[in-house]
Amino acid sequence: APAVKNFTLNFTITNLQFTADLQNPNSRRFKSTEKVMYHYTDSLLQKSSIGPHFTGCKVTGFRSGRRRDDTNVDAVCSYNDSASMARFDREKLYQELSTMTNNGTKLGHYSLDRSSLYVDG
Repeated sequence: APAVKNFTLNFTITNLQFTADLQNPNSRRFKSTEKVMYHYTDSLLQKSSIGPHFTGCKVTGFRSGRRRDDTNVDAVCSYNDSASMARFDREKLYQELSTMTNNGTKLGHYSLDRSSLYVDG
């Protein structure tokens, strides 16, 4: 059976004001924001080179950003590492995600800090 492997995905949203309820995984705001993040990140990753092997992301937290309207998003994403998959290439995936987010500036109706996108294998 293929091994499940994880990688971290981080980015900063510049038009989502961070509030204390985003730190509480049980709050309605956390849950609704998390759902929107899954919607956007899953659809991007399914279109990427790891798409056929991608199994999903889990938001591990939201953090306060440098500016008042910034919210940092931390997620752990998973894929099945099988023989049919080329080696996981975080640089390639970063490039694909960067391209799909308009050079790291757009995620759906959110604006991103263009220098904040980070993929770690």
